[in-house]
Amino acid sequence: MIKPLILVLVFGAGILICFALYYFMDRVLNGTFVDWFENHYMVESYWPGMEGPASRGLNWPAVKRLCFGLLVANLMVWLVIVFVVSCLHAKTARKATITQTSQMIRTYLENTAEASSIFPSGYAEISAQMVEIKSQMQRHEQLLRDEAARKNDLITYLAHDLKTPLTSVIGYLSLLREADDMPTEQRKKYIQITLDKANRLEILINEFFEITRYNLQQIYLEKETIDLYYMMVQMTDEFYPILHAHGNTAQLHVDEDLRIYGDAVKLARVFNNILKNAIAYSYPNTAIRIWAEQTGSWMKLYFQNRGKCIPQHKLETIFEKFYRLDEARATNTGGAGLGLAIAKEIVTLHGGSITATSDNEVTTFCVSLPLQISN
Repeated sequence: MIKPLILVLVFGAGILICFALYYFMDRVLNGTFVDWFENHYMVESYWPGMEGPASRGLNWPAVKRLCFGLLVANLMVWLVIVFVVSCLHAKTARKATITQTSQMIRTYLENTAEASSIFPSGYAEISAQMVEIKSQMQRHEQLLRDEAARKNDLITYLAHDLKTPLTSVIGYLSLLREADDMPTEQRKKYIQITLDKANRLEILINEFFEITRYNLQQIYLEKETIDLYYMMVQMTDEFYPILHAHGNTAQLHVDEDLRIYGDAVKLARVFNNILKNAIAYSYPNTAIRIWAEQTGSWMKLYFQNRGKCIPQHKLETIFEKFYRLDEARATNTGGAGLGLAIAKEIVTLHGGSITATSDNEVTTFCVSLPLQISN
């Protein structure tokens, strides 16, 4: 509502303007307004035989039209004035409301106070939305902090792991150079140790390159029809030396006619990462089971190993970037914590999913992929 004081001021200003116009027309224009009024709104009566008018009076029909016109014009002016003042008042009020709301939002986001103590009851909807937005921002910030912490920890561990084999390589090479009369068998032993340390060093360096590629490279798929049975047979054959060294065996149960449609190179990487993870965390001299099931338009491939159970809260994070189980940090089996994260991204790009369960010292990874056979 427009304040009464504003109405009084507007009315007073209107009267002053009317008097100013009258003075301008009557005084400055030398009676032009009076002459015009007499010519249009005054009538003269003449009597026969008389010179000049017998009487003068108002032309009431013309005066009524003038009054009606002035009334309409006055109403129009008032409507315009009221409209303009209302718009200005609404604009000012809206600006004040926006400023107040912006200040409340800024105060809420920058402080730890409850929303109910900052937003009035009339701002219930905005308050609820800001609570949700702030909650999402806090979760996102926490995820970034956790990822940064894991990445920093990883770099620390890798730097330590790089230094250890490098020191060993330098030490054994220096010993071989200085001991010319070293027995042949001992020399072969030291050379083999040096080679093992150098291979370990190469693996760790590749981990660093893996981090760089994962952060900068976007994964593209080149799909084709894949013979899943042949792929799994080939993969288990390639892993035989690692399995044998660990005392493990691979039990493969996959239908020879099973076909899937996807990027063979990328999916092979997924299965390799999962099998490598299963070997790393399995008990020695145990079997790693691999089997596939077809359910409707989906194929499910399982990798199961016996080993120490993964806690439930860690099962929810093992597919995150740079995540490694604590046991991996103390052994040579721990990678950069990217294998399962990359596997999940590749499977997701194929329209599938990857999950893990762990109970009674049995851990099972399940890869679900849609069966899309090309024509």
